[in-house]
Order: sequence, then C-alpha cells, then structure tokens
Amino acid sequence: MTSPLFEKTTIGDLQLTNRIAMAPMTRGRAGDSRIPNEIMAEYYHQRSSAGMLITEATVISAQGNGWVGSPGIYTPEMTAGWQKVVDKVKPTGTQFFLQLWHCGRASHSDFHNGEPPVSASAVKLEGDYVHTPNGKKEYEVPRPLTIDEIAATVEDYRQAAQNAKDAGFSGVEVHSANGYLLNQFLDSKTNLREDKYGGSLENRYRFLGEVLAAVTEVWPANRVGVRLSPNGVFNDMGSPDFRETFLFVIQELNKLDLGYLHVMDGLAFGFHEQGEPMTLAEIRQQYGGVIVGNCGYTKEDAEERISKGLADIACIGRPYISNPDLVERWLNDWPLTPHDDMSLWYTPGPDGYTDYPPYRPEAA
Repeated sequence: MTSPLFEKTTIGDLQLTNRIAMAPMTRGRAGDSRIPNEIMAEYYHQRSSAGMLITEATVISAQGNGWVGSPGIYTPEMTAGWQKVVDKVKPTGTQFFLQLWHCGRASHSDFHNGEPPVSASAVKLEGDYVHTPNGKKEYEVPRPLTIDEIAATVEDYRQAAQNAKDAGFSGVEVHSANGYLLNQFLDSKTNLREDKYGGSLENRYRFLGEVLAAVTEVWPANRVGVRLSPNGVFNDMGSPDFRETFLFVIQELNKLDLGYLHVMDGLAFGFHEQGEPMTLAEIRQQYGGVIVGNCGYTKEDAEERISKGLADIACIGRPYISNPDLVERWLNDWPLTPHDDMSLWYTPGPDGYTDYPPYRPEAA
C-alpha cells in the first residue's frame, strides 16, 4: 500500500509534490548581520525534496530580535540575501514559505541597546536564561507595547510580507505560537491589558487579526499560513482558558480562507497541565482548510495523521537536521541518521548544518 505521505496535494493554487513539509527550525547561521547567506542557500537546497519548506523564524524588525544569528527580513540587504536562497531552491519545484517572527518578551535588552524587550503586558518569562550577544542572561520584565506601537508593528509585518514577496517566496507563515509576541497577546497568562487588545477573546485576538489583514494586503490569503501552539509550554506559556481561547482563534482563522493552519499537535509533544490537550481531531471540527500537523512525528505518526484526515501535510523538524534527503529515506525505508547531538545545532559554519550526506544504498 502506498504511503499517503507521497501523494500530491495543494495549498491554495500551489502544487506540492508530496505531503511532507520541513518545519521552521532556528539554526543561527545568519551571523551578526542577520543577512541570509550562501551556506543557508545550500542548507535549504539540500532539503528541497520536501513538498514544502518553511524557513527558520525570520524577524520582521530590529525590535523583534531575540535570538543570536537568526535571519531578518526588514532591510533591503536581508531581502536580497533571501532572494539568493530562493533562487537556489526554486529550480527544484518545492514550495518555499517564509515564517514571519517577532520574539516579544522572549528576548533581552542586550538585543535592543539596553532597552527592555516588549510584550502584551509586563509579565516576565520565567525560564532558566536567554542567550544574548553578551552571553547567557536572566530574562527581564518586558515593556507593554503602546497602541501606537502595535499599529507600527502591524506595519512591520506588512512590510516584511512585501519583502518576502520581493524575494520570490511562495508565501508567508505568520508565527503566532511557541510563546512569541503574537502568542503573548493571545494567552491570558501573558496578556493582562485593559485596552482594546486585552481582556475578551475578541480583544486578545485583535492583534493577530490586524496582522493578517495587513499581510493579506500583500499576499492573497491562500498564500498565507498561521502557526499556533494551543497546548504549548515553551517560553513559559499555558493559560487555564487555553481551549476556549484557541477554539475562538481557530474559528476566526477559518473565516479567512488561508492557505493553511500549522498546528503544534498536543498528542505528539509535551503540554501544560491546564486540562486535556487539544487534538487535531478537535481542531479539524473547527477548521475546514488545509491543516499542517507538527510535533515530533515519526513516519508512522505522520502517516496516521494524514490517513485519518486529521492533517493534510505532516511537518517534520529535527529528523531534517541530519537527513537532508528525508523524503527519499522514508520513501525507500532507508535508515535515518541520528539527530541527537545538539552541540552543533546553533553554531556558525557548515558543521552539523550542511555536512550531512544523503543516503547511499551501495555504500550501505
């Protein structure tokens, strides 16, 4: 029986050669300039047998920075750098989406000339430490964005989406998961505002809704995806009303005819203890468009999600670090190269990045 992973599918008007996507994974190779470079072009090209590639999280503004060496999409030089990456990938035929990112409170003043990071409210991220340009530091209490600054950030998203279009991408994904800025506005744990961006479900969703309205001025809605992590604890998230919150958010997104909804699947990963995790089956009841499922899938997990109709595309992360030819390996039942060594995940240069060879049956 043929695996459903290798069936063709579509996102809007885009054709995908299979149902396997490479997940966005921060790898820290853009350096201090945050300009995408040749080694990044090679990295994505090596993995372009996926039906879809989603770039590592890419900051929309200097204010959005919070990770050493992560790329940006807010200057002409960054846009030109990404265009070189796209130009190398495009001949392969894979669809290539850029993920738009703002770290919010998951940052540090070392990234911002001594100014505190921003968030929905002044709620500190309780975590071990943050890696800054000056080493490991404790997280700080963020500064709430003003109404005017929210409007300016919406414009940053719009301009970043335009830059991604100019660079030649197939579309963009709005990162509203994993405890970053937009997620900080959605969650009642981190959003204590009393203005039109806080309190009610409608108000907490407002920022994401405005961002999507701005991004879809640049791209047709069917070229835009959104990432959510309803059950997530990463970056000190998890609110008691998570199910009510994310059912509302998903119902709102369902009205927009987006290209896809990218969901961190609670059954495949750790989740907070605020209640039973939301599942893809529950989300499928609320969302009629393309669902991209993600989180720690084996090949068998991915096949199950797709064969049961819970997801349309399986998004794979860590196995892609050490298996650039993951599609071919799964198609032929070839063994995978382990990806357990984290020591080179975020280091500069090709080691642990572009130096993983494809599988050679004759060598085996």
